[in-house]
Amino acid sequence: MGVDPGLTRCGVALVEGGVGRPLELVAVGVIRTPADMEASRRLLRIHDGLEEWCTTYRPDQVAIERVFAQHQRNTFTGTAQSAGLAMVVGARHGLPVDLHTPSEVKAAISGSGRADKAQVGLMVARILRLKEAPKPADAADAVALAICQIWRGGAGRRLQEAAVAQRAARGGRIPRSWKDVAR
Repeated sequence: MGVDPGLTRCGVALVEGGVGRPLELVAVGVIRTPADMEASRRLLRIHDGLEEWCTTYRPDQVAIERVFAQHQRNTFTGTAQSAGLAMVVGARHGLPVDLHTPSEVKAAISGSGRADKAQVGLMVARILRLKEAPKPADAADAVALAICQIWRGGAGRRLQEAAVAQRAARGGRIPRSWKDVAR
């Protein structure tokens, strides 16, 4: 499940498939909250929407866009809160949760980390054999996150788990050189 966090529009998408297998769009949508609603009520609505997605579709993992305060500082807090809710909902359902930067998602989908929203939408449509990109852009971004998770997701987590397992096998010792790793 891909989540493009936002306080006004939180994009959510579910894509099935795997590396080397065709991908299929299962569901895509946007959880909306009115700007004039109290922030706590907006967050509750997003939480409930994400819970409904997890209960209805039973994803096996969650990918969330990593939030940056670089350009849109006035919307950063709400977006970060929405991302935090997505992490909590995923954890509550026992799902692996991964965060992906916007440039990582763009590179996975289009081959360029600097692709614009139109290019990402076009590639999402091509990858999933859709007539057009999901609308609005938040929905297309959630689909792109889900695709990125399938193609790249969990790689860092798997490497970390392998390192922990290797350390455990070596009695907690951290390898200091390639020679130590090969032993």
